[in-house]
Amino acid sequence: MGEIERNPTERLRVSTESFKGRDYIDLRIYYEANDGEWKPTKKGVTIAPEKTEDVIKLLEKAGKQLSGK
Repeated sequence: MGEIERNPTERLRVSTESFKGRDYIDLRIYYEANDGEWKPTKKGVTIAPEKTEDVIKLLEKAGKQLSGK
């Protein structure tokens, strides 16, 4: 789907995955390995598609709170 650079050696990647017949949205930190390839870490979260709107609302709320400071 896409990714956001966290720093020169880490990226937050958003993708869709399937596990045991269910679809999920996966937000995961990837790191650049010594061979130059991007590999996943254990740092991340999977979200059921039906929870997407709830997560978006919470992220928007957090963004507004921080931008108001």
